[in-house]
This record gives sequence, C-alpha cells and structure tokens, in this order.
Amino acid sequence: MKQTTVRLPTELAEAAEAAARANGTSVNQFIIDALASEIQRLRENDEFQARLRRLVEDNKAILDRLAQ
Repeated sequence: MKQTTVRLPTELAEAAEAAARANGTSVNQFIIDALASEIQRLRENDEFQARLRRLVEDNKAILDRLAQ
C-alpha cells in the first residue's frame, strides 16, 4: 500500500470526519471509498474516456518524437 499526504480545507476535513463517524469507518477508509467511487464514475464517463484517449495519443506522439 502506498502512503500519500493530502491537504484538505478544514471544512472538508471536518465533513469527512463526521461522515466517516456516521458511516462507522475511519477517515482513511472513507477517503479510500470516495476516491474509488470517483475513479469508477470516471471510468464509466464517455467524455472523460475521450479526453483520456486524446491525452494518451498526445503523449505517445511526444514520446515517439523523443525516441527519434
């Protein structure tokens, strides 16, 4: 597991703490679940997928030029 530090605005941190308590989980687990949910939502979003494909194509073109 990778450890990451995240800086949250006070109000958001307090809301996450309250939501985690109400959900019966730790703040860490609450954030993991929220992040996993958002990533899954993006994976199912056609606009995001199109932007991702364009980004991959752009980066491939740049890397191809560097390799020459």
